[in-house]
Order: sequence, then C-alpha cells, then structure tokens
Amino acid sequence: QVHLVESGGGVVQAGESLRLTCIYSGRIIDTYAMGWFRQTPGKEREFVAGIWWASGDTYYADSVKGRFSISRDNAKNTLYLQMNTLKPEDTAVYYCAECPRATGWGTPVTPDKFTSWGQGTQVTVSS
Repeated sequence: QVHLVESGGGVVQAGESLRLTCIYSGRIIDTYAMGWFRQTPGKEREFVAGIWWASGDTYYADSVKGRFSISRDNAKNTLYLQMNTLKPEDTAVYYCAECPRATGWGTPVTPDKFTSWGQGTQVTVSS
C-alpha cells in the first residue's frame, strides 16, 4: 500500500501557474506508474498526467499537453505537477494516484488501474 498526500492547490487567475506536490510513502517498490487526475462535480475523474516509475517517461492528456509537466524527486519522495498557462476549465480537485505493477495501465488511462489515492487538492482558476 502506498500513502499519498497532495498539497499546493489554490486560487489563481487565468494564465498563471501553480505547482502541485504529492508526498508518497509505503511500498513504492511495486509501483508501475504514478499519475495525476482531476475531477469536477458531476463528472468522472479525468486523467491528466502520468509517469512510468522505472523509466521516468511521461504521458499527458491532450488537454494539458504543452502546459503541464509531471516530475518526481525520489530523494524527497515527492511527485510534482507543474501547471502553466492555467485556464478556467482546469478548475477541479486534483488527485495523485499510484498504479501498481499488478495492474499496469493501458490507453486510455483509467482510474480503476490506480489503487492508492491522495485526498485531493482544490485548484480554482478565475477568468
């Protein structure tokens, strides 16, 4: 089991930036990938960005490609999501999540492949 705690959300104006942080702990040795998802009321949780744990390769949803960047710092047990040029439609609760080797993921990347989740952090972008 992996424990995840997000932080860094807030209220910003359109065009501004935010960096989300996810501190992880637990059985990381079994991790296949980690990712960021987001959710707005009444909608399903949506994949935003992911990173394969062994290679460090990254993968993004088309809606954030070129604006968001996922990265990690293994020394600090921290996963990041740098969000630039934010838009009002980026407003959501953002979650980090862990995908274990036992499930892996395919495309499209779906939440059911992720077995550990953080509590979420609210991002609000005003126009």
